Order: sequence, then C-alpha cells, then structure tokens
Amino acid sequence: FTRNLIRLGVDARADVVEHHAGLDEGAYFTNACTGIVLERGARLTHAKLQEEGKRAWHIADLRTEQGEGSHYVSQSFALGAQLARADIATRFEAEACEAELLGLYLANGRQHLDHHTRIDHARPGGTSRQLYKGVLDGAARAVFNGKVVVHPDAQGSDARQSNRNLLLSEQAEIDTKPQLEIYADDVKCSHGATVGQLDPAQIFYLRSRGIADAAARALLTHAFAAEVVEGVKIARLRERLETLLAWRLPMDLEDPS
Repeated sequence: FTRNLIRLGVDARADVVEHHAGLDEGAYFTNACTGIVLERGARLTHAKLQEEGKRAWHIADLRTEQGEGSHYVSQSFALGAQLARADIATRFEAEACEAELLGLYLANGRQHLDHHTRIDHARPGGTSRQLYKGVLDGAARAVFNGKVVVHPDAQGSDARQSNRNLLLSEQAEIDTKPQLEIYADDVKCSHGATVGQLDPAQIFYLRSRGIADAAARALLTHAFAAEVVEGVKIARLRERLETLLAWRLPMDLEDPS
C-alpha cells in the first residue's frame, strides 16, 4: 500500500519514474496511490511502468491538481499483472494549464488491464491531449474509459482524446468508452476510438516485398505499439520500454522457408 506525494513549486521541473515489478512465484496485491500538486509554471513528467508478476493484482490511483500555466505529462505503460486498473485524473485549477496523457497496454493469456482517465477543464484556456493504445492477444481483455469535462467557466478549452486498439486473436476483447461533457460554448474538443485487426492490405504489401507472413504481422504490430514508446523523452525509460517491446512483440525477419 504505497502512498506517494509529489509537489512542485513555482516554475519547478521534474521527471519522475514510478516502476512496479514482481516475480511470478506467487499471488500478491499492490494498491498504490499517488497525489501530485503543480504550482504556477511547474512542469512534471510522471511515467509509470507496471511489470507486476503474472498472478498479481495491481490497483492504482493517480490524481493531479494543476496551477496556472503548469504542464503535466502522464505516461502509463501496463504490461504485467493478472488484473490491473489505473485511475488517472487531473484538474485544471487555474488558467492556461496543459496536460498530456499517454498510455500503452499489452495483454495476453487471460490478463485484464484497465485504464480510466478524467481531465477536468475547470478554468479557461486549458489544453489537453490523450492517446492510449492497446495490443491484446489470447483471451486477454482491456478496458479504456476516458472522460473530459469542460466546465462552464472553461472557455477557450482545447481537448483531444484518442484510443486505438489492435486485437491479435478472436478471443481478445476491448471495451472502450471515450467521453466528452461540455458546458462551455467556446471550445475545441474531439474524441474517438478504434478497435481492429491487422490490415490485410499492409500484410500483402510486406509479403510482396519478400517478407514472411509471421514477420510481416510482427512488424506491423511492433510499429503500432512503438508509436507510443517513441513519445517517451526519458532516455533510460525509453530504452527499457524498447527492450520490453522487443521481448513481448519479437520481430524475427528471417523467412523460415
């Protein structure tokens, strides 16, 4: 039961990596709570890597309060645990706040991975961006529920949200629910979600260039997930994620024939 509190003063800057990892030897439960307070002009990148054991349960809550002109980046990467849920919320308490929420979840077997996000545009001139992508195989299941609320006083808000999912098997399942609640009239907001399989036309294109079917599928899957990893600016974390991606989504380009 971990409790983290991160507070950045006026114009302070920080990068924080929260990493949860466990062995596969037994079942256990992680319940993590992180609170963040950003004062005027503060800039924080909070990255979370969840690599719990295969029989673990992981429940986490992350809540942020943003001051005037603050910039907040949340990066969530969920790979482990039998059952995991991440609740991520930020609230614009003053004008001209910015938030970027980025996420990637990879599930196989009978894993169940959830992401629930909420951004409250409570004051004018705020900007938010969300991009979450998922790759599911086996009988895995994932849930994405992203909610953006633009309050009556939040004129000039700009919010965009996107959730994209790739299903690699007929048994995999994703429940996605992007939401917008707008109570102001001078805003720019959009949201969307996609769920699909690999594009047969793209597979055919790679096959026509001499790439084996399995390698073509691996390349396309890896490219789909790598888009999120490439957005990570913390070098050592990005290197770790690239290693994990190569392990979870191997790209064997040799033609077995």
